[in-house]
Amino acid sequence: MMKQTLPLILAMVPFFGKAQKEAIQPFDSNFAHVVYFWFKNPEDQAARKLFETSLATFLVNSKYAKTNFIGTPPKAVRAVVDDTFTYNLVVTFASADAQAAYQDEEAHLTFVEECKHLWDKVVVYDAKGIAP
Repeated sequence: MMKQTLPLILAMVPFFGKAQKEAIQPFDSNFAHVVYFWFKNPEDQAARKLFETSLATFLVNSKYAKTNFIGTPPKAVRAVVDDTFTYNLVVTFASADAQAAYQDEEAHLTFVEECKHLWDKVVVYDAKGIAP
C-alpha cells in the first residue's frame, strides 16, 4: 500500500505549493488608502478586540477593498519613524472611484459607527499608483 501511495503524494506536492501561492493576493498599486488610528486608551484590551473584530468583519464584507494590511507599530529605532499610533490600515482599490464608493458602503459605515468612540485621532493618506 505504501509503495502505491507514495507516488500519488509526491505527484500532488506541486499542487499544494501552487494553491498556497494563489491564495496570496498581489498588492494592487492602482489606489492605496492608508489610515492611522490613535486610540483614546491604547492599552484597553477590550477596545482593541472590538476594533480588530469590527475591522476584520468590515474588510471581509467590503465590495471595494481589494487587498489590505492591518498593523500595529513596532518599537521605533530611528528618529524619522512615528510609533505613536495604535493601528495602521492599508487598503487598496482598483480606482479612486472604488475608494470613494467604499466610503459610503454599509460595511464601512458599520465599522465607523461601532468603533469611532475608540479613537482620539485618525489620519488618512491616499495615493494613486504611478507607472514604473
